Amino acid sequence: MAIELSEFRKNVAQISEIDPIIIEPVKAEGVWVEDVNGKLYMDMLSGICVGNAGHKNPEVVKAIKDQIDKYLHVMVYGEFIQKPQMDYAVRLKEFLPKDLTQIFYVNSGSEAIEGAIKAAKLYNHKNKIISYANSYHGSTIACVSMLSDEKFRTNFLPLLPCTDNIEFNNEEDLLKIDSDTCCVVAESVAVGAGVELPKNDYLKKLRSRCDEVGAVLILDEIQTGFGRTGSLFAFEQYGFVPDILCIAKAMGGGLPIGAFIGKEDIMNRLNNHHPLIGHATTYGGNPVCLAAALAQLNCIVEGDLIESVKAKGEIYRQKLHHKHIKQVVGIGLFNAIYLNDGVDWQKLLISCFNNGIITGTHLFNSNCISIKPPLTITESEINESINRILKAFDEI
Repeated sequence: MAIELSEFRKNVAQISEIDPIIIEPVKAEGVWVEDVNGKLYMDMLSGICVGNAGHKNPEVVKAIKDQIDKYLHVMVYGEFIQKPQMDYAVRLKEFLPKDLTQIFYVNSGSEAIEGAIKAAKLYNHKNKIISYANSYHGSTIACVSMLSDEKFRTNFLPLLPCTDNIEFNNEEDLLKIDSDTCCVVAESVAVGAGVELPKNDYLKKLRSRCDEVGAVLILDEIQTGFGRTGSLFAFEQYGFVPDILCIAKAMGGGLPIGAFIGKEDIMNRLNNHHPLIGHATTYGGNPVCLAAALAQLNCIVEGDLIESVKAKGEIYRQKLHHKHIKQVVGIGLFNAIYLNDGVDWQKLLISCFNNGIITGTHLFNSNCISIKPPLTITESEINESINRILKAFDEI
């Protein structure tokens, strides 16, 4: 490697002490990542659902270069009316339910969730925050407070009080959402422990329960957004509309940006406070990031990407059969390989890596392997990735 691993770790903080899978990229394009030694890998994570329109999408790159020639950062909130912010908001709203009227730009998914919770608190002045068990919404203290597994929470105590968890698809648990509930932070598709799809109109019933008690329904589509599931946002397939929609990851086409979009009466509560009391950001709504975001959005909605996603995802679910595979579950190009008991997932990940496949496990289920390639992946590339994955299974 051109950079010594020990020197890298000495200078750049890491999330784990040991990682046997190390890549130093020199180029990424489409579904492919090339390392410093010239080896090509197929990215089955899309940079964790960021590169939906492919790595180094040419339209995104062009938009970035064009905006750089105009101006970079000025001030994202205050006395500046910035055209990139307006252009993106108007374009995105063409594809959203009419009730979701105002967009607040931030820097990441974690901050989108944080801002949405604060907006909900300003709106109904209630305390309790509810989320799914085995869900992950970010790394801020508010997001850590919502985690259901105590081993992820213990080192950061004390956390926010008045948090509780409900089990996804468990209708009896909806009764935990009561008159003290400020908001429910939900997902259209539960992704923390694999890929779990809603059943029996669960999401409509969740929406109804929030309405009954006056709780704000915040929807995290940070991973599932921008065509990943076969519609621009997954909630479109389940017949309900949230009060606040949180987006990030694929939004920026590779640049850091997020947002929460809400109903006017909720979002206006942010406008009636000094920014240090409501919510503020230095870089959220950065014009270069928004130029990239608009190009990414246009690539997804104007091409055939969304229309082909369901068929492409079905190829994985139909062809990934192996003695070590229990089942493959997913929606669109958001799939999870569930492993049979006794399969060493660490050896499998290393075998995938050796066969030129970049993938990983789910946070709350290491016995579950992610398949989330760029939406631009071709059928021949899908079959190539399947062959490599099956070869990796053969070799463990």
